[in-house]
Amino acid sequence: MIIETINTSKTSSMNTPEKIECLIVGSGPAGYTAAIYAARADMKPVMYAGMQPGGQLTITTDVENYPGYPEGIMGPEMMELFRKQAERFGTDVRYGMITSVDFSGKPPFKLIADEKHEILAETVIIATGASAKWLGIPSEEKLNGRGVSACAVCDGFFFRGKDVAIVGAGDTACEEASYLAKICSKVYMIVRRDEFRASKAMQHRVLNTPNIEVIFNAVTEEILGENAVEGARLKVGSNGETRTIDVKGFFVAIGHQPNTGIFKDYLDMDETGYLLTIPGTTKTNVEGVFACGDAQDKVYRQAVTAAGSGCMAALDAERYLAAKHSPVEA
Repeated sequence: MIIETINTSKTSSMNTPEKIECLIVGSGPAGYTAAIYAARADMKPVMYAGMQPGGQLTITTDVENYPGYPEGIMGPEMMELFRKQAERFGTDVRYGMITSVDFSGKPPFKLIADEKHEILAETVIIATGASAKWLGIPSEEKLNGRGVSACAVCDGFFFRGKDVAIVGAGDTACEEASYLAKICSKVYMIVRRDEFRASKAMQHRVLNTPNIEVIFNAVTEEILGENAVEGARLKVGSNGETRTIDVKGFFVAIGHQPNTGIFKDYLDMDETGYLLTIPGTTKTNVEGVFACGDAQDKVYRQAVTAAGSGCMAALDAERYLAAKHSPVEA
């Protein structure tokens, strides 16, 4: 993607840091919702939308499980509406990246945008999301959004009554395979090794579901189809024998990677990089820094839950600033 520089009248050189009351890092449902609430609270939010403005929904076709869209909506269109609503209330949306941060001292925090523009932010809301891990084969990329998906809960409905495949061996893959089995005719579960990585309980659930066929020691060589998924070609067993399965949907459940690398020196994370927040809030271990959306949620990862946590982050930031600026009673 080409990084644009917009609102140039509001930018400054490295020698004159820009002071911002509320900086939102990342977009998507979490970031845009945080922006809407922050703007309405007169926090004058500035958003750096990142390399993929709108997040994962910009590579999603039909969204049919978000309230308020009875006929469904295309993911990119939905994110465009979110952006327009945030801008309507005064959010300064910039198409660029926050490339480094310094949360070592008290606010204002120092951040660098696009490796050259220095920012001093009183509060920071992190909405950088998480990226799905993919197999890395050309046919997967070609058919992404046309039968290939990284979210069975999001897209399984479109394959009701059809045969599908899912790749993965962990708890999430087993959970999504079980979900698909309830609405699809048959589910092929493709496992690279000769065993699951999932818990015993999840393995038991999968192995005892009649319409799930587990194919162990299998590697996906190619997803078949020109304009939509029509099948998959696998290499199975130690001899690499070829097996072709006829499916209409192909789901990848080999994990997600939170986009939180630039915060690792300052913010508490779990072993895979998801930001840790105080339960019931979006507060991180650094006072004045808040996290929302998939950057801190490895359980639900839905647009509606991301939006809800974006609302929470803006409210938490607003209350933090109000408490900070209120006079101390004698």
